[in-house]
Amino acid sequence: MTYLPLLEGFGMGASLIVAIGAQNAFVLKSGLQGRHRLPIALCCALSDVLLIALGVAGVGALIAASPTLLQIVRWAGVAFLLCYAGAALRRAWRGESMALDGRDERGLAVALMTTLAVTWLNPHVYLDTVVLLGGLAARYPGEGRYWFGTGAIVASFVWFFALAYGARLLAPLFTKPAAWRVLDAGVAAILLAIAWGLLRG
Repeated sequence: MTYLPLLEGFGMGASLIVAIGAQNAFVLKSGLQGRHRLPIALCCALSDVLLIALGVAGVGALIAASPTLLQIVRWAGVAFLLCYAGAALRRAWRGESMALDGRDERGLAVALMTTLAVTWLNPHVYLDTVVLLGGLAARYPGEGRYWFGTGAIVASFVWFFALAYGARLLAPLFTKPAAWRVLDAGVAAILLAIAWGLLRG
């Protein structure tokens, strides 16, 4: 029955993607400001399509079988997460916030480049999508692993579009600078927790 790996893929994909990280924080802030929501959400989801497809195709199993590659990905992920967490802590400490008046000084090209950076330069995303989801998909014989990957991809599309467009419901709350400080502090705490988890292996 194909619905079993499909549902499990959706559930596992959602549990990994929903966790707030550098990518989700950027999508959330862009959604709150109404900045390029459609192209940013689509860019994130399509990136996940490629990464999950690589994992399902067997790249994740190859990485998992190489202790050296795993160590490289792990330490690079820790470094990236610490840098991004430090930037979030600095914003929280200084009380930096962003206006929600709809004006956008950034062009679409800059927004997409930033989206690609927080997606593809974060080694942690490779651990989640390529290694972990790819390894879980490999448990299913035949077409089952592709249905598992399809479920994870559907979860990615649902999450990023919900985050980008649903964020505007929180806009009244984020007119207050204190809300941005809480958001940045929370993002920093989660990123530090993820980095600690990587350090512990």
